[in-house]
Amino acid sequence: MSSIPHAPSPMIRARGLAKAYDRLVAVDHIDLDVAPGEVYGFLGPNGAGKTTTIRMLVGMMKPTSGTVEIDGIDIAKNHIEAKSRIGFVPDRPYIYEKLTAMEFLHFVGGLFRMETSDIVRRGQELLELFTIDHVANELVSGFSHGMRQRLIMASAFLHRPKLIVVDEPMVGLDPRGMKLVKNLFREQARTGTTIFMSTHTLDIVEEVCDRVAIIHNGRIIATGTMEELRSEAGHSDRLEEIFLRLTDTEDMPDVAGVVNG
Repeated sequence: MSSIPHAPSPMIRARGLAKAYDRLVAVDHIDLDVAPGEVYGFLGPNGAGKTTTIRMLVGMMKPTSGTVEIDGIDIAKNHIEAKSRIGFVPDRPYIYEKLTAMEFLHFVGGLFRMETSDIVRRGQELLELFTIDHVANELVSGFSHGMRQRLIMASAFLHRPKLIVVDEPMVGLDPRGMKLVKNLFREQARTGTTIFMSTHTLDIVEEVCDRVAIIHNGRIIATGTMEELRSEAGHSDRLEEIFLRLTDTEDMPDVAGVVNG
């Protein structure tokens, strides 16, 4: 009797995830399943609940209700083990400016109990990958915003996490840096790493994401592949049109009339 292979467990599994501040409901009982090796786009208007959701997924914020499992581990019950599987790039990263780039990577590697020799070897590889190896021993205080973003990216990949969670990955990056990150995400996904990405750069989502979820007013209003979203939105070709239609965004003002009037 032949056995039917089981589908792999989700890398991210959220059930009934909610966050409320008094009477304000920021995230309203959402469910998420993100598979291993998937590049998953998480979209929504400003104030929709994206960053709050991300902070709960990575264990930075306790939900009002609901559960989050990372690689089958309940993050509330075993947060150290769950967080060891996550590399996180926040929307507003902070780096202590009196550290050099390599010192910062040593600090991050120490948090994940990496061996010093591994930090050095892996750190050098990542600094070269993100083309900031020439400033490895320079203070972060002299870095541009784009260089800091590259360093934060390098630190997120340092401990070889199974899951990379990125909030606005392209902010501050030039076109070359954006292309590097896009290629890196796809390559990492091919090796089994899951990428969970929140961004307003919709063409990046179209180019690299396998599936997309759209959150609006704290609720997931659509999820699926680009083809599935096109079908749900009425066969629009561009993600921007799909996004605007599904979130019922108000019409844009007549910019030309304002400028020329």
